[in-house]
Amino acid sequence: MASSTILNLLAIFSLLNLAFASRFEDTQTQLLKYHKGALLHGKNSVNLIWYGKFTSSQRAIVADFITSLSDSSPPQSNPSVAAWWKKTEKYYHLASKKQSLSLYLNNQILDDEYSIGKSLTEKHLVDLASKGEKTNAINIVLTASDVAVDGFCQNRCGSHGSKSSAVKGKNQKFAYIWVGNSEAQCAGYCAWPFHQPIYGPQSPPLIAPNNDVGIDGMVINLSALLAGTATNPFGNGFYQGTADAPLEAATACPGVYAKGAYPGYAGDLLVEKSSGASYNAHGANGRKYVLPAIYDPSTSKCSTLV
Repeated sequence: MASSTILNLLAIFSLLNLAFASRFEDTQTQLLKYHKGALLHGKNSVNLIWYGKFTSSQRAIVADFITSLSDSSPPQSNPSVAAWWKKTEKYYHLASKKQSLSLYLNNQILDDEYSIGKSLTEKHLVDLASKGEKTNAINIVLTASDVAVDGFCQNRCGSHGSKSSAVKGKNQKFAYIWVGNSEAQCAGYCAWPFHQPIYGPQSPPLIAPNNDVGIDGMVINLSALLAGTATNPFGNGFYQGTADAPLEAATACPGVYAKGAYPGYAGDLLVEKSSGASYNAHGANGRKYVLPAIYDPSTSKCSTLV
């Protein structure tokens, strides 16, 4: 199983301080290496597995984000989630792939009774992800704020990987993602910039675009994991560093959400006048989101929407 872990952006800066800042500068002048593996391509379904208690409004925030990724979704104002997703296509062109990845929201599976408890291992996450589709799919496990997951809040806010499964007598691989709601456990680690950081520069937190620190933080982590899943689904696609702790399309741009970003400052984001909420992307159904920069392999720079 290939896997990758996403760490919270500010936490990386604060824990590794200047040593990481130097490494970050290097990532902006080096192309993420292509390891000749398969990339996800074609039309793939996204299946959401909700584990624990989520309100219908919380589920709608994430579902609208997934819907927003597709060009066929309802028209979005610029800058848009769909435009952000198209940035991943440059990796397909670099790998001489004729077809990039198109996503659509498929099934939503609710497990609000905590069927396997409130303390999960990696194996539990894979088991939950296996409830989704097995072919041409990304299965996303979202754990509620009262669910503990191995490594959560300590060294990761989410992860992505793949699993082999027999489908109609043939061995198939499907991609999966896990991301946790950190609001009650470590919002300062996994939901920055919408919460005061645990470590590092203490800049004021931003107002979350959907007025939900935990879920808006999940969208940030989920979007970075989706970019990594598309471009490095099986651990042999595009990445820099080691396969077990790679820098990928979005995690190669830690802490960058808009132009002018620096450690402890997310960048010059757009601000909604009526609510004061920060955002950098419009989505379906009038939603607004904050999405991470994606490393642009054609310019060797982190590319933002604003």
